[in-house]
Amino acid sequence: MAVDRDLVLRSAATLLTHKSTATMDEVAKAAGISRATLHRHFAGRDSLVRALEALGIAECEAALDAARLGEGPAGDAVRRLVREIEPAAGLLSFLYTENQLFEGEEQNEGWARLDERISEVFRRGQLSGEIRIDLTPAWLTEALFGLIASGAYVVLSGKVAPKDFHHMIAELLLGGALRTDTSRNEES
Repeated sequence: MAVDRDLVLRSAATLLTHKSTATMDEVAKAAGISRATLHRHFAGRDSLVRALEALGIAECEAALDAARLGEGPAGDAVRRLVREIEPAAGLLSFLYTENQLFEGEEQNEGWARLDERISEVFRRGQLSGEIRIDLTPAWLTEALFGLIASGAYVVLSGKVAPKDFHHMIAELLLGGALRTDTSRNEES
C-alpha cells in the first residue's frame, strides 16, 4: 500500500501546529501510519521539518500569487496577502519557531524569494508615499511574518477568535507602517 506523502506532511503540519513538541511516534499516529513507515519517508525530525519547510514555502508562494501583490495600493496588497496566507498560518507559526531553519548557510532559498516579494510591496508603498520610509522593507517583512506566527498561535490557543486573524494582523502592521501626517512632519 502506497503512502500519500502529502497527506503525511499535512497531518504532521496539523499536529505540530497544535503541539510543536510532538514526537515522531505522535506524528506517525496522526498520519495513520507506523513509525517505521514514517521513518522510511523522513529519516528523523530534521528531515520532516525540512519537508514541512518546503510545504510552507510552497503555500506562501501560492498565497503571494493569489494576493496579486502588484495590484493597487500597498496597504490593500498586504491585506489581501494576510487573507490568502491565513490557511497556512499555523504551519508558518510552527516553522517560525524552528530556529535551525535560519542557521548557517543552508537556509532555504525559498525564504529569500518570499522575503523579496513581500519587501517589494513595502518598497512600492514607500515610493508612493503610502508607507513610512523610516521602517525598512526588510523589517516590515519580518514584522509581518512575526505577526502571522503570533496571530496563528493566539487563534489556535483560543485566546482570539479565528474571524479576527486577518483584521488584527493587517491593521496592527499597517497602523504602524502607514505614513501619517505626524510621521511626514517628523521627517522634515
